[in-house]
Amino acid sequence: MQSVDGQLAASSVSALPGKVIAVIAPHAGHRYSGQVAAHAFRCLEDTHPEVVAVVSPLHQPYPAQVIATSHEAYATPLGMISVDRGLLARFGAELMRLAGIRLETIAHDQEHSLEIELPFLQRSLGSAFRLLPIMLRDQSKPVARAVGQALTAVLKDSAAILVASSDLSHFYPDSVARRLDAELLARIEAFSPEAVLEAEDEGVGFACGRGAVAAVLWAAADLGANRVQILAYANSGDVTGDASSVVGYGAAVIYRTEAEDEPSGP
Repeated sequence: MQSVDGQLAASSVSALPGKVIAVIAPHAGHRYSGQVAAHAFRCLEDTHPEVVAVVSPLHQPYPAQVIATSHEAYATPLGMISVDRGLLARFGAELMRLAGIRLETIAHDQEHSLEIELPFLQRSLGSAFRLLPIMLRDQSKPVARAVGQALTAVLKDSAAILVASSDLSHFYPDSVARRLDAELLARIEAFSPEAVLEAEDEGVGFACGRGAVAAVLWAAADLGANRVQILAYANSGDVTGDASSVVGYGAAVIYRTEAEDEPSGP
């Protein structure tokens, strides 16, 4: 875990004028995107959530819209993280009630985009938390909206943090990637989940976890957040030196400020 500790130590974020509700972090290997992700997780150091909901895409083909693990815990080199099975059952019930979507649980998924965030959470939070792991195979607007609403329903009475796991554009030259990624990050910072989802259809921005990001933006707004701040950006070329074909990484924090003149979320 030296890489995670080093990346957290090397990142710095200014004090936020409000309460952190959620973060957005990339999910490439720690070597590539860890330094960007660390900025998001540094924002969690003074939080003490009972539960953390990590919402990610599911890159592997699987015949379901929304998936969760059937295991009782995730294991990392830093120890075990218990899955909140009761909360997961409630989430599944809400998802079915709201949109008729069945939450499928599977035992042997190989999805890295959720697990890659866990060591950062263990280090930045520094205390035990329960995990609500949600993976979206279907990242359409109806599904993302329903996931956001179901998250709100089950987390509104808990001390909770949400994490959206997503990389940005994939395999464009550096100059193109930076333009596409800047547009997508601007839509995130504008607190517009609809615009995030529409970016790919419009050909102006891409995120492999666009549905996960939108779901977390919707849930965070319903839980009281009214600001999004972009914390860091880089792409794989900044690490490898190869600017011909890169993957983009962005980190953001979503929080609630009490100032009356602040813009509201969606």
